Amino acid sequence: MSRLAKKPISIGKTAVSVDGGVLSVKGTKGTLTKRVHPSIDIAVVEDGVMVTPKNSSRLAKALTGTFASHVKNMVHGVETPYMKKLILDGVGYRMEVKGKDFVLTVGFSHTVPLAIPEDVTVTVEKNNMTITSSNKESVGQFAANVRRVKPPEPYLGKGIHYDGEVIRRKQGKKAV
Repeated sequence: MSRLAKKPISIGKTAVSVDGGVLSVKGTKGTLTKRVHPSIDIAVVEDGVMVTPKNSSRLAKALTGTFASHVKNMVHGVETPYMKKLILDGVGYRMEVKGKDFVLTVGFSHTVPLAIPEDVTVTVEKNNMTITSSNKESVGQFAANVRRVKPPEPYLGKGIHYDGEVIRRKQGKKAV
């Protein structure tokens, strides 16, 4: 069994409830819900939230740590939203928000529109993009989808990369 699931997860000022196999966490910044796997039991106790397996199967033991991590991320997210920053490098490359779409101009013959998920907010300042949401999975998945459009290339470093990401650069051709 997971080490995370052995201790209760502290919830602080958030309200956590489990009804009919659905876990809901409500805090100052929003509300998150998640379906609970049938082989996992989540109970709200006075110390926090306890995640335990319903049986001794290998799947139940594996999912115990996973759901403990999900609960911890949900409790943290409704108090302080998660944030990822992406940087666009390249001459003539642009990014902008148009309504509910995020539009990239990154050297292709066409622009690349991406639909912004409903629980995610995107702000763009020049070539810096900030993605914020109380759901950690939504932030990470949308950031990965944006980066996948034009990952940084190793010779000039052009493309979309995370803030603080180190791009391994290669040496170009040498003149003889």
